[in-house]
Amino acid sequence: MSDVGVGTGLYDIPQEMVDFRETIRQIATEKIAPRAADIDREAKYPHDIRKLLGEQDILGLPFSEAYGGTGTGTLMLQIGVEEIAKACASSALILMIQELGTLPIQLFGSDELKERFLPKCATGEWSPAFALSEPEAGSDPAAMRTTAVKDGDEWVINGQKAWITNAGQADFYCVFASTDRENRRTSAFVVEKDRAGFDPGALEHKLGIKGSPTGSPSFTDVRVPEENVIGEIGKGLNIALGTLERTRLGAAAQAVGIAQGATDFANSYAKERIAFGKPLNNLQGIQFKLADMEAGTAAARELLYKACAMADRPQRPADLGKWTSMAKLIAGDNAMRVTVEAVQVLGGYGYVNEYPVERMMRDAKITQIYEGTQEIQRVVISRAMAG
Repeated sequence: MSDVGVGTGLYDIPQEMVDFRETIRQIATEKIAPRAADIDREAKYPHDIRKLLGEQDILGLPFSEAYGGTGTGTLMLQIGVEEIAKACASSALILMIQELGTLPIQLFGSDELKERFLPKCATGEWSPAFALSEPEAGSDPAAMRTTAVKDGDEWVINGQKAWITNAGQADFYCVFASTDRENRRTSAFVVEKDRAGFDPGALEHKLGIKGSPTGSPSFTDVRVPEENVIGEIGKGLNIALGTLERTRLGAAAQAVGIAQGATDFANSYAKERIAFGKPLNNLQGIQFKLADMEAGTAAARELLYKACAMADRPQRPADLGKWTSMAKLIAGDNAMRVTVEAVQVLGGYGYVNEYPVERMMRDAKITQIYEGTQEIQRVVISRAMAG
């Protein structure tokens, strides 16, 4: 893999970021990659990997220094996601969810909420979850049926969520609920895992990212105090969309990492596998596959880094949403295409789980679905173009 140089002109990656990337890369190569096949096969949450990421300050990447984080910004965070995803997409989600589950609080929460939740997430002591999707409301969050009704100085939440990453592992959930059904107004709340009436629900059996639990939490007369409201009542959709505008970069970074991991493995395999009396990579049909895989992934990475650099600007650029959607769209589609080709390069070996590319192919598919489907990204991009 060709590394992005320091100071490319389009964006600069400071030396300390390059050094941190090397540290994360070493951890991913030496500690995470050897565990990846077992994590996938056992479909169990890798507590050892989470502990390791916490100890190495990697779980502090999404947070400012004020709350105990690294304060290194979006680009460094997504470089971290990319490096981990090269080795294990399930493990990369541990870092991705630290951002997704806390960004509503970071962007819209009160100072009290930030002080209560962010420092323990920055150290890795606590893990969050983001509860927006429902069985009948995936890409259309305004159709949600979960409700929150005011009762004195508390809110009472009832409903069912679906496809929630980190279900059963999270210490708290950022939950979106309808607070004005007639006007389709939603609001956001923090719900701690030990609240009466909260049930983390059953876990899904999935095609990929099997080491990251996905479940269907339910809320039965769950009471939360007024101070657990995130932002303004009735502004939940703005909070959700403002969060996803940024966190879809995590899905893009994961996709870039999966694609690069698959490309690197297929390339190494093609150097050593002998076919027709010479290495596989001497055959033009294979050379061209590998070239397209490397080029497509490099292009996706450049788009990702550009969007991350925009997100890191002090003032939010007006067209940020278009760029983060383009990064997610291109990176997700590339990851699927590249991993399918990686399986093809390995032939029969690519189809068995003795080699990692079949796992990478299964893991890649979700990057076209979550954090907003590819179809939704195209809607965002085309609306931005329409002005």
